[in-house]
Amino acid sequence: MLLPETSSRQVPVNKLVKDAAEAVADIGDGAAIMSGGFGLCGNPENLIQALHDRGVKGLTLISNNCGTTDDGLGLLLKAGQVERMVASYVGENKVFEEQYLSGKLAVELVPQGTLAERIRAGGAGIGGFYTRAGVGTEAARGKETRVLDDGHEYVLEKPLKADFALVHAYKADTWGNLVFRKTARNFSPLMCTAARVTVVECEHLVGVGEIDPDQIHVPSIYVHRLFQGAGFQKWIERRTVRRRSC
Repeated sequence: MLLPETSSRQVPVNKLVKDAAEAVADIGDGAAIMSGGFGLCGNPENLIQALHDRGVKGLTLISNNCGTTDDGLGLLLKAGQVERMVASYVGENKVFEEQYLSGKLAVELVPQGTLAERIRAGGAGIGGFYTRAGVGTEAARGKETRVLDDGHEYVLEKPLKADFALVHAYKADTWGNLVFRKTARNFSPLMCTAARVTVVECEHLVGVGEIDPDQIHVPSIYVHRLFQGAGFQKWIERRTVRRRSC
């Protein structure tokens, strides 16, 4: 594939890699990683497994949560690969609780809307923003606060960035334009903008031009590596069945 010609040279676009193992081959110890997902919905399953198999240590994970005890990002936590977690929810994971209470895991809890906005700010080049969320709580400890013109107190929150963003998309073309499916979109589009390298696994890979431009959620400029995933399990945290009245 070729980019539109802007000079006498044409620049080839090749973001495709063979598989998840190749996609994470340069992620080393101590890397800061954003991982898409809300609970287990929209997790980059192939990439998480490849990162586990790679055995890197001392990771900082930025995600809504750390999966469950056995699934999602919990796989990395259980293997002792995570040093620090930045998240808005930490339930459903007994290993998380044990490691935090024993001092093995550093945790930064962030209100969920603030987490999303900090990631967005990181991708948009915003140096910080004021929010009322967390004022007067542990979330504001050590942070600058200010009373603004409306008379309310606000806390200054700083942007979040990462070395890598690991993302699951429903559909992608070979240039890296992305489409997500329903709630599996969650934090992923924001993370694509806030990482130095964005790595995407997709369920369906199509040719350039096969996605309606109006349907693209993330343009290809934010994507650096791409492959078609396989064997998706699409875990469910808690399976519930509604009782029917008849």
